[in-house]
Amino acid sequence: MNALDSASTRPYLIRALYEWCTDHALTPFIAVLVDATVQVPREYVQNGEIVLNVSFDATSGLKLGNEFIEFKARFGGVPRDISVPVDRVIAIYARENGQGMAFPVPVAQSVEDDATDEPEAPASAAAAPAPGIAAPRGGIQLVPTAATAEDDGGVPTDPPTPPRQRPALKRVK
Repeated sequence: MNALDSASTRPYLIRALYEWCTDHALTPFIAVLVDATVQVPREYVQNGEIVLNVSFDATSGLKLGNEFIEFKARFGGVPRDISVPVDRVIAIYARENGQGMAFPVPVAQSVEDDATDEPEAPASAAAAPAPGIAAPRGGIQLVPTAATAEDDGGVPTDPPTPPRQRPALKRVK
């Protein structure tokens, strides 16, 4: 069996990172490259992509299969059936700290041809923007955190320290 005949590791990595998020009380989000095979509310698609909250609280009947991720979620108070082919998932990460994994972007179809021109709508609990995470345009990569970011010299940088303020106690009678 060669590498082309073997099954994709993407669904297994998605399930592993989903489990890691839930085990550590983090909120798992997936970034999806939208095309005709993706069943999501088109009014929430921005630049051919959508970010979905796939936590237990935001979904109902979540199935993380080898071919599709399927669940029901509310968008603007309206329940919707969501179906995402696993190969259209471009990242999974924890909302709270941005840690996760990005995957290669599929190049089979043009996103501009499939994206709709509907106006943007405000995000709901099931759809939210990725905090500081740009969609990857290359191979698989880990999403860096501030502690591991490197400057141009290749030397790890420490995150800036916030100004220290003296803690205050407020007495309530």
